[in-house]
Amino acid sequence: MKAAVSLAQRGARNSAGSVRREGSRASVAWRSIVARYQKSDPRRALWQVANTYVPYAALWYLMYRSLEISYWITLALALVAAGFLARIFIVFHDCGHGSFFQSRAKNDLLGFISGVLTFTPYHYWRHTHAVHHATAGNLDRRGVGDIWTMTVEEYRHASLWLRLRYRFYRSPVLLFLLGPVCVFLVEQRVGSFKAGWRWQQSVQWTNLAILVLALTLSAVMGFRAYLAIQLPIISVAAMVGAWLFYVQHQFDGVYWERRKDWDYYTMAMKGSSFYKLPKVLQWFSGNIGFHHIHHLSPRIPNYALERCHRENPLFQQAKVLSLRESLRTIRYRLWDEKRQKLVGVGLAWL
Repeated sequence: MKAAVSLAQRGARNSAGSVRREGSRASVAWRSIVARYQKSDPRRALWQVANTYVPYAALWYLMYRSLEISYWITLALALVAAGFLARIFIVFHDCGHGSFFQSRAKNDLLGFISGVLTFTPYHYWRHTHAVHHATAGNLDRRGVGDIWTMTVEEYRHASLWLRLRYRFYRSPVLLFLLGPVCVFLVEQRVGSFKAGWRWQQSVQWTNLAILVLALTLSAVMGFRAYLAIQLPIISVAAMVGAWLFYVQHQFDGVYWERRKDWDYYTMAMKGSSFYKLPKVLQWFSGNIGFHHIHHLSPRIPNYALERCHRENPLFQQAKVLSLRESLRTIRYRLWDEKRQKLVGVGLAWL
């Protein structure tokens, strides 16, 4: 058994070393390639605003009128509206990376507005998300802007209380249903004082804007109608967003390394999936499935990600994750450093 584990470890190290060498050789190539796609296109950006925000507003109106007929119709419309809200979050996300418009002022303005619609403080989120991009796949820099992931050894040596907390956190009900709703409705109303006062101001300004918008809409349609429309939309959109973020960094073959062996190119190509979705879902998710390209260069706007992937064979080596295959990722809980793979909790004791 020990010999088999040793061979597996040696194979994993050799594989990782090979990928790092490939990454070093490819580093010059990928930097010059992505530079060609980093310029934003004002016409495409404005068209995306038009085909996303206008239908979202129209759906709000239809949902309001549907309350007079049947709440089931309202809920059905909420599913579609949640798709558009998820797409608004992608625009918000691009603004945070400074990639949606060429102008920083325009990015910040649309980012703030989109943050109010998605209940997410723009400047605070931009800060924590930047940390995520700088630390993804780094075992020594976990904890900010990521999903809590313990190693097998950490789990084995953890107290009973910590293991129970971790298993509860990683349960599908909390991770994909209750947790995302709490994050968007509660946690993002408070933020973290560890981030500093500058970022906390972003949280408070966003809260104030959300309150003003909620009071305005409630004055027009009534508070109960506002809640009947807003809550299902934000809840479904939050769940969708949490799932997309999860599968992009939690899959079979994902990359994790200690700081001394961590490599940026390898993290993007092996630590981020190419989530190949049906075209309709790809549209609503704003091409975020091309996550390996996004992690290589966050300055590429979402509307250029697919073209960058399609035109460059170098980037087509990323792990392809289909919709069906992504469902299997739910069983992963821990990172096994010896075998260099994600495993379930039960395997932590083998």
